[in-house]
Amino acid sequence: MATRRWFLGLALIFCVCLIPALSVDKTNFKTCEQSSFCRRQRSLEPGPSQYRALLGSAKLTADKFEIQLINDKTKVPLLLEVFGLHGNMTRIKINELKPLKPRYEVIDVLVGTPASENLQVTGQDDNTLELSLGDGGQKLLVTGSPFRLDVLSDQELVLSVNSRGLLYFEHLRARKDTLSAKVSSAVGNMWHKVKNLFSSDSEKTNTASENDNQSAGEEPETVNEEETKKEEDEAGMWEETFKTHTDSKPSGPSSVGLDFSLPGFEHVYGIPEHADNLRLRTTESTDPYRLYNLDVFQYELYNTMALYGAVPLLLAHNIHRTLGIFWLNAAETWVDISSNTAGKTLFGKMLQYMQGGGETPQTDVRWMSESGIIDFFLLLGPSPTAVFKQYASLTGTQALPPYFSIGYHQCRWNYNDEDDVRNVDASFDEHDIPYDVIWLDIEHADGKRYFTWDPHKFPTPKNMLTGLKEKRRKMVAIVDPHIKIDSAYRIHSEIRSRNYYVKTKDGSDYEGWCWPGSAAYPDFTNPEMRAWWSSMFSYDQYEGSMDNLFVWNDMNEPSVFNGPEVTMHKDAVHWGGWEHRDIHNMYGLYVHQATAEGLIHRSGGKERPFVLTRAFFAGSQRYGAVWTGDNAADWEHLKISIPMCLSLALAGISFCGADVGGFFKNPETELLVRWYQAGAYQPFFRAHAHLDTPRREPWLHGQTNTDIIREAIQQRYALLPFWYTLFYNAHRDAEPVMRPLWVEFPEDMSTFAIDDQYMLGSALLVHPVTEANAREVHIYLPGIGEVWYDVHTYQKYKAPQKLYQPVTSSTIPVYQRGGSIIPRKDRPRRSSDCMQSDPFTLYVALDLQGEAQGQLYLDDGHSFNYQQNEFVYRKFNYSHGQLTSSSLDPQGTFETSEWLERVIIIGSSKPNSITLHQPDGSETQLEFEYNSQTSVLTVRKPGVNIASDFTMSLR
Repeated sequence: MATRRWFLGLALIFCVCLIPALSVDKTNFKTCEQSSFCRRQRSLEPGPSQYRALLGSAKLTADKFEIQLINDKTKVPLLLEVFGLHGNMTRIKINELKPLKPRYEVIDVLVGTPASENLQVTGQDDNTLELSLGDGGQKLLVTGSPFRLDVLSDQELVLSVNSRGLLYFEHLRARKDTLSAKVSSAVGNMWHKVKNLFSSDSEKTNTASENDNQSAGEEPETVNEEETKKEEDEAGMWEETFKTHTDSKPSGPSSVGLDFSLPGFEHVYGIPEHADNLRLRTTESTDPYRLYNLDVFQYELYNTMALYGAVPLLLAHNIHRTLGIFWLNAAETWVDISSNTAGKTLFGKMLQYMQGGGETPQTDVRWMSESGIIDFFLLLGPSPTAVFKQYASLTGTQALPPYFSIGYHQCRWNYNDEDDVRNVDASFDEHDIPYDVIWLDIEHADGKRYFTWDPHKFPTPKNMLTGLKEKRRKMVAIVDPHIKIDSAYRIHSEIRSRNYYVKTKDGSDYEGWCWPGSAAYPDFTNPEMRAWWSSMFSYDQYEGSMDNLFVWNDMNEPSVFNGPEVTMHKDAVHWGGWEHRDIHNMYGLYVHQATAEGLIHRSGGKERPFVLTRAFFAGSQRYGAVWTGDNAADWEHLKISIPMCLSLALAGISFCGADVGGFFKNPETELLVRWYQAGAYQPFFRAHAHLDTPRREPWLHGQTNTDIIREAIQQRYALLPFWYTLFYNAHRDAEPVMRPLWVEFPEDMSTFAIDDQYMLGSALLVHPVTEANAREVHIYLPGIGEVWYDVHTYQKYKAPQKLYQPVTSSTIPVYQRGGSIIPRKDRPRRSSDCMQSDPFTLYVALDLQGEAQGQLYLDDGHSFNYQQNEFVYRKFNYSHGQLTSSSLDPQGTFETSEWLERVIIIGSSKPNSITLHQPDGSETQLEFEYNSQTSVLTVRKPGVNIASDFTMSLR
């Protein structure tokens, strides 16, 4: 939802003014130069590291390796810990050895404690230790002076840490010229005494051992006060002002930074969310990529500015290996990327190589976070699939969505009232266009008081919901995390009475301006607050709600209209005494989590939730869907939706989509039609529009365009079994639903920078038309020795091949990969639920060897019963003229009456006969048709249950 500017009037009077914006006002958001910690971090130039590893302090235990680092200037000691993890992963943490007070470490993101692998010291000399990292064949070299880490695989250098000497760890300190510094120091000393009092004997032994190592010829731990004092007066260290907002920084400077070098890698991806290309750019001459969840009003494209969500996961890929770096820090983070091949043309690289002077391509990545500790995971692959599984083992897989949620969603800000909802719903039926969900924005609530209904516009919400339910449809209503300050508003009164609001630095409830006017912000970092919030979704608490009402969390960055950068002050205080600066990027995740758990609890733990969120962090995939925020109705925003969702998919969040038609402005008819065609092939498919835009429901643009939009939506519904199977594979095995071409073709360098076409699973290649007045599109079909088939015409193309595909206004370029089998339901209905008992058609696309494989996953589509094995998971295999169906997981016990109506075999020759063989020994001759022009064989009415074993033989 767009951010309308709230202006404070005299005294307590305010007015709300909607500002028509042509683009984002960049002055509302910091640059790296304006963010003092980023400026300080970036001022450190590459060179020999300020740090040494004290090899004499090294200690190996059952689950980790420890070694102390010392800053040669300040003499501040750090503790580095290395954890070898199961599954070819390594975790490395760096913290102060004796911080003045605890530094924040991210919780609630990891799904559990990662299983450890035994580490071994396998070599040592005067300046190097060699560690064996578990069973993956990797080695970690720890260099003492200057400090650096190198990861080797089979003696080949894979990755280096601090090779450019950019480790920069701002230790906590007391400010020398203030009384607060003395208090801070006293608090720190008291904390150390309390920690020592309650520490275990082993911890005391470890501390003593560390001190012994220090005294054994290593540097002392005494801080160099003179060197530290040089930093005291630098602007922004202890207080920072941006525009009219001052950040008090009670803990002083606390940023951390570290560099990673990736030899052999030219292509890096990930770190969403940014409105940019899939392949990350170099940032030597621009701002770094920023990860800081913000409400950016009509965001600008192709830059590194922060947006609504932040996933600090970066992937690197070349023809030999894929690896990932997961930087577990929830504070404001900037990511610099540089490359020794940046700016060189392909010809220049080839010439340099041929002349024998070529250096190994290398990408360098530098992470800089405002607070917390250094805590990162190296995901060593080596394949793309392995990296996805490694990351999912840490943060979880995509939640399996309820079946209806992968259908089409109709939304705008706002459907006016109950009559408007009924009329829109009826118009879908009148125009024979399927849809599953109609949405309500903020105007449905009573004065922006969430969990309520406007008594004049929505006086009988249960009647409205019942009407939708009778048509087997759903509704989504918005519930935002800012709460109107109104003593007569029950939600506000209860949160205040329970002391669950975020606090200011002075201890009062934090207040800001948002849609209701003056609002307070629940502290979702508090597990008690999250549990209470969840309880508000029960049917007896959320009056007027029913089981077909689901939820949308917007503005959860959090958005604070009169706050710094339109968000919360960093010195606000959360549960446990942590500052907002420490947890900012996790706030939206916590809102999403609490809401999803509320929908689960209201059903007694039986029903899967559907919750859409705008803000997100690592792990948000466990709770539902995201969308790309307040986009605009122009062609460039349509184009950018593809790399934005691909980046999210690489970071574990598969359930992604963009507002069809663009949220802001008014799309021309051609753009709207093309956006429907693109949206039909993205995981989350929702049309949405700004309050001030004219209505643009699918039937309002002339009969011809209505027909084209209907066809696009019907294509989506025909493929729902395929989509649902992809989501199950994402949930079960961390396979992205929507994925870049290089994931499927990792050795094809031509695919590495492509982001205008993509794969759905391994079977469909999609290239939406994203240019105005397009008459053709340029398509690359990858795969040596592979074939592709146009899904509309069945024309066959051998790969690899670049082709120019002619397009008309109704064309959606989609190609099925030879060797794949796709299940579809080809009978159009009004909603996905109405298709529940419809029969299947299998589309079998043969490869050059005359073979194909595919899968189908089924369950009840809405409950958690699949976790008790109530599912069907089938494998279809075509080989040597036989199509067989068998179980991929025999534990599945789900029973279905759905049956197989047709089999369409693409790229086939004409058989003489087709026989169906069933396990009871029965045989049935089947009818078929063969089209010699398209080489398509259609087998009619096999009639078998889709969940049964069978063999179909072609002779």
